[in-house]
Amino acid sequence: MGKWTRRAFITTGVLAGGVLVIGVAIRPGNRSSRVAGLVAGENETLINIWLKLGADNRVTAIIPHAEMGQGVHTTLAMMLADELDADWSQVSMLEAPAHPEYANYAMARAYTLGDRQFPAWLLPTVDGFFLQATKMMSLQITGGSTSTWTTGQHAMRIAGAAAKAVLLQAAADSWGVAADELRAKDSHIHHDASGRRAPFAEFASHAAELKAPVTPRLKNPDQFTIMGTDVRKFDIPAKVDGSAVFGMDAKVRGMKYASVRAAPVFGTRVDSVDSESIQGMPGIRKVVNLGDAVAVIADSYWQASRALQQLPVQFTRSADDNRDQADIFRQFASDLDAATANGKEQTDLRKGDARAVLANAGRIVDAEYRVPYLAHATMEPMNCTAWVHDGLCELWLGTQNPLGFAAEVAKAIDFDSDKVLVHNQYLGGGFGRRAFSDYAIQAARLALESPYPVKLIWSREEDMRHDHYRQASISRFRAALDAEGKPTAWENQFTEKHDPVEAPYIPYGIDNQYIHFTESNTHVPWGFWRSVDHSLHAFFTESFIDELAVAAGKDPYLYRRDLLAEAGRFRDVLDLAAAKSDWERPLPENWGRGIAIHKSFGTIVAQVVEVEVLDGKAQARRVICAVDAGFAVHPDGIRAQMESGIAYGLTAALYGDISIRQGAVVQGNFNDYQMLRMNEAPAIQTYIINSGESLGGAGEPGTPAIAPALANAIFDATGYRIRELPVKLHDLRSKSNLETKDVA
Repeated sequence: MGKWTRRAFITTGVLAGGVLVIGVAIRPGNRSSRVAGLVAGENETLINIWLKLGADNRVTAIIPHAEMGQGVHTTLAMMLADELDADWSQVSMLEAPAHPEYANYAMARAYTLGDRQFPAWLLPTVDGFFLQATKMMSLQITGGSTSTWTTGQHAMRIAGAAAKAVLLQAAADSWGVAADELRAKDSHIHHDASGRRAPFAEFASHAAELKAPVTPRLKNPDQFTIMGTDVRKFDIPAKVDGSAVFGMDAKVRGMKYASVRAAPVFGTRVDSVDSESIQGMPGIRKVVNLGDAVAVIADSYWQASRALQQLPVQFTRSADDNRDQADIFRQFASDLDAATANGKEQTDLRKGDARAVLANAGRIVDAEYRVPYLAHATMEPMNCTAWVHDGLCELWLGTQNPLGFAAEVAKAIDFDSDKVLVHNQYLGGGFGRRAFSDYAIQAARLALESPYPVKLIWSREEDMRHDHYRQASISRFRAALDAEGKPTAWENQFTEKHDPVEAPYIPYGIDNQYIHFTESNTHVPWGFWRSVDHSLHAFFTESFIDELAVAAGKDPYLYRRDLLAEAGRFRDVLDLAAAKSDWERPLPENWGRGIAIHKSFGTIVAQVVEVEVLDGKAQARRVICAVDAGFAVHPDGIRAQMESGIAYGLTAALYGDISIRQGAVVQGNFNDYQMLRMNEAPAIQTYIINSGESLGGAGEPGTPAIAPALANAIFDATGYRIRELPVKLHDLRSKSNLETKDVA
């Protein structure tokens, strides 16, 4: 999947000077007939592309996003059903097929234009443009915590309200009354004046023929009956009883199994392989040289994996074969130094004149932070079942971008994209990893050379050592403090910038800011990782603001609060977290308390961590989380995602460390890439603020603040400042690792 940003849409002419520019009206019209055969069965009527009605009056929401535990199938269905005034007990969902008509135009539109409103006559053209653009990009992505505030707001709610409008009109036509005399409730149309009542299904066929309003009236929050409630998630029962089907569970008659081993150093190739050496082993069908990897196909995965372990393979060498992790960090430091020396910093944000203030400051605080590469470590390793037959290539897998995978696989095996059929399953973890199609391409290439379906399964070691990693980085800070300890200038320089653009920005009222970066490329492949750049920049910025509070002799919570005087929404979230943590309550010996706040994907999250440090080891005992996502469509879902994000981020902060030795990844399994265990998990309390602001995401915003809150709590407990993650690298029995200095 290619990287897509708001900037990409601007440069292709979607926006010019902040104004929408479209040369030709491209109206999507009613697209239901193009997909009806894929999503609607016998006795079902497709009212619009997102909604179908059964003869039994069951409403089915058609969701164009993948389910990987974030609850999107439930949340988006809630948004549609509420606007429809459906009976939730009679609502189901269906994941949309990998078809161009289900490209994420609503996501692209909202991501690019935000909540900008358009007149009814222009809106079809706007939506049509983005539909064509996302079709060309093969974009059907689930990621970036965008599903609710983009597809939910701009597709599902609209679809539900528009469907209700045509159902009301169809009932009015049938009963010979005015539509405004009717109301919808619990999947029925009511005519109060006559007492008549009939199910939606009675009017479905006529409603499907009517022209739906482009801008139907949407409910206000005080009118919601489903949104804002804790309904049961659709995916939970099957995941509890074991009937849920993940990519790993796919079965196709006659399929064989494949195991793969890629060149250990990224960018190198297979030099030679002795295929004959394993041909006598049981069940072996074929050895395939994929160029940068070797695969063995066998009757079972165990047979394929065992044979692959014994297969003699030689790989080419490269200049990166001698690179270690220390070399990479030396490169980062050197590139940062050079950029500063030659004035070639790449400006990220400039406000006021931070350099001038720093040059004349009486007191300067500086610090440098480091974070390592991180793997996704999804519980379900990468896998894909592929079958090439009758001019088609069928894929069974879990992916965050079904339409994109179809296009990329088609290109790799020289098929037309409409000849690649993706059957998406539940994802056993995604976090950005399943937005990359490498494993699907491998499976398709193996199937292309086989007369049977092939299920490719990556070993845990292959999954760990050939991931697309969250980048390692160095981030340097300088701040000037006035006589009261308030920062008057803030400078931040870091390596390698990805998305979102605002990740390094701070909410604090500091008049002079200079944030800049330096690209320092390595051979290690980059990938989207839960909360992307927010995951590292929150650790950097919220650790440093804590250091400024300590330097100023101020309470870290109150210091932040004072700097958020002009950021009321941030302050409200910070205050709630502090209040619920009982911030001033004394803690037991060897305990510490830390706080952090960060906004990502439109959602503000503040977290307070209480940590106990014993025998040099830190254990988070309690986490208080306050979150403002504008409005909690599914409150229990938001709480679950905050807990998930905290556990994921806490794991990375304590243990996460992908390191490079002789060009290759060292870690291979959970013995050396440790996960947070249940007995190490803290008690988590989440508190939600419904501020009424624009909707934000939930899948990722729980992750960024936990690392700095933990590090700040460790400092509170020990006086030891964590400036490099993971925490396991540090001996916390030391009382302090900081020099007392006042840099002038």
